[in-house]
Amino acid sequence: MAPSVTHVSGTVTGDVEVRFTDSGVAVCRFRLTQTPTQWDAAARQWRDGTPIRYVCTAWRDLARNATESLTDGVSVLVTGRITEIRDDAVYLSVDDLGISLRQRIAYTETSLPSPAAAAPVSPTVQVASIAARAAAQAAGAGTGGLASGQAGHPPAWWEQRRASGWHRPAARTPADAVSPNVGP
Repeated sequence: MAPSVTHVSGTVTGDVEVRFTDSGVAVCRFRLTQTPTQWDAAARQWRDGTPIRYVCTAWRDLARNATESLTDGVSVLVTGRITEIRDDAVYLSVDDLGISLRQRIAYTETSLPSPAAAAPVSPTVQVASIAARAAAQAAGAGTGGLASGQAGHPPAWWEQRRASGWHRPAARTPADAVSPNVGP
């Protein structure tokens, strides 16, 4: 019988432990707590159920990435195989892992600003930069001085939807219709 594959959404509790095998393979272990909610019809509100505890183990690149990315209190989504149930905990061998975006923003390596962004700027360059930004903003009609579609910047439809409060569907342009990732 094949191991059961499960999808778990929970909160990392404690620090991620990492070790390396004799052959240099990374292995990390972390604890995860999932607190299911149940609707209480009498009180007309959601109530927390009994927490479910998981001990998760990841290997190789996933272990290295998890060790660098996870901290106590981070909400995650885990796909894994149940390997054991003992000591009031479910043991998972993790196949995939992601940060939950329900309560926070996650940045990837490509979405972070370059280290040059933190470099000190001389007053002359700063004044020129402010003037250039103001000119670009006036020419860009509300794009905040950012060139739409440029790497690292959101497309025009994103800024429009964000400005409208995300309530109304954005009007599509022919350029937007080409991208399969654009949607109301």
